[in-house]
Formats: sequence, C-alpha cells, structure tokens
Amino acid sequence: MTNVDLKEQLDERQLAIANSELENQKKSVVLAYVLWFFLGAFGAHRYYAGKIASGLIFLGMTIVCWILATIVTIITFGLLGWIFLLPITIWWIVDAFLLHGLIHQANVKKERVILEQIQQQQAS
Repeated sequence: MTNVDLKEQLDERQLAIANSELENQKKSVVLAYVLWFFLGAFGAHRYYAGKIASGLIFLGMTIVCWILATIVTIITFGLLGWIFLLPITIWWIVDAFLLHGLIHQANVKKERVILEQIQQQQAS
C-alpha cells in the first residue's frame, strides 16, 4: 500500500495531523547540501539522510585514503599521493547528484511511519 492509499483512508483532521507531523520531522534538502559541502568527507550528509552504514563506509574510506595519500606523498616526495584521494572525491561528487533523492526517500519513509501511526491510533 502506498502513502497515497494510506492518505485516502484518513479524514481531514487526521490528514492535517499527518501533514503537521511531517513538516516537523522531515529532512531539509538545504541542510543536507550544507552538510555535504562542509562535512561530506566524514559522511555527515549520509548520516543525515538515514544511510548510517554507507556514512560509516564513507568515513572509513576517507581515513584510509588520507593515510595512504600521506604515506605515498612522503615516499614519492609529493608526486603520487593525491591519487589515493580520487575514490573518495569521486564518491563525494556523485553524492551531490544523489543527495536530493536520498532526502526525498527519507521523507517518504518518515511520512509512511507517521501515516501508519495515525492509522493504528484510529484502529484502537
């Protein structure tokens, strides 16, 4: 059952409550992009979008890439260390295009939880 189907089963008062709750709890796309820009290397934007596992992977990759880049920079006198920063930089740039969809998905999931809670209250 989709969110639209769930909404059709609610009366006007319940819809108003659901919309009010969603407005209070929904994630902000603007805040997600601020987190992506300033704290993206740590995966903060992914934590915010509810993608905890990929946020931790992002953080782990960042740490490993920086360590390898530092070691190789020292060994090669600054010539090749930057190569190890490419994977995380590419993922960070790709996330700029994916982030809006991730936030939208998080908000749809949040809306579904709210609608199901209201339906459960109605049933009891």
